[in-house]
Amino acid sequence: MFKHILLPVDGSDLSHKAVSAAIQFARTAAARLTPYMCVESYPYALSSDSSHEKREVYQQRVEAEARQELAKVEAAAALAGVPCTGHVSSASVPYQGIIHAAGELGCDVIFMASHGRKGLSGLLLGSETQKVLTHTDIPVLVFR
Repeated sequence: MFKHILLPVDGSDLSHKAVSAAIQFARTAAARLTPYMCVESYPYALSSDSSHEKREVYQQRVEAEARQELAKVEAAAALAGVPCTGHVSSASVPYQGIIHAAGELGCDVIFMASHGRKGLSGLLLGSETQKVLTHTDIPVLVFR
């Protein structure tokens, strides 16, 4: 059914649990897995203030950190015999990066972790998973 799975990860404990489940799902479906990290766009205003790192330095640092996290997923997938290549991009908000990456890479499903917060805490904290669910037409599997 599904042949290309996008797996957004963020390095959290919940994300690590979802990795194992996504690898098993991909193996069962004989699908390709693309772990994905959305790094924050350059957070500093352009100014003459030199107390923060330059755009290029910032971009290289956060992408290197993301690639380290993705390498862990790629290694675990390789052990399970699942084809897997990580992808990094930047966006001002993660849910937009996730949706854009899924479309750009031709993924037919997004496999995401969710904290499962309900009520006021879910509303106030704002779930990236909820935002993906409400803004994409690509199927989303939610792991809790």
